[in-house]
Amino acid sequence: MGAKNKSVSSSEKSQGGKDKAKKEKKDTSEKKEVAVFINEDEANKIVKSSKVITIQDLARQTNVKISTANAFLKKAVSEGTVKKVGGFSGHYIYQSASQ
Repeated sequence: MGAKNKSVSSSEKSQGGKDKAKKEKKDTSEKKEVAVFINEDEANKIVKSSKVITIQDLARQTNVKISTANAFLKKAVSEGTVKKVGGFSGHYIYQSASQ
């Protein structure tokens, strides 16, 4: 009985893909600075000007961490200036209460 022949793709994998070009690593030294504190006036203005907003959208637009944006929105919901209008499992959609 003879040995089983390997397929072309599996033999290339075992060789480590020598013919493939090496991928260049991204330069991670240019990281975006993300703040821990949120400018509440700016955040309120963004929420009011948006039809709806998510935690991720607010964090990106105000240049803060997602946890900071989440804390701001939770506080705003408890104060009644913002309301939850949809979403599930931590991915909620918020809307200004004045709309």
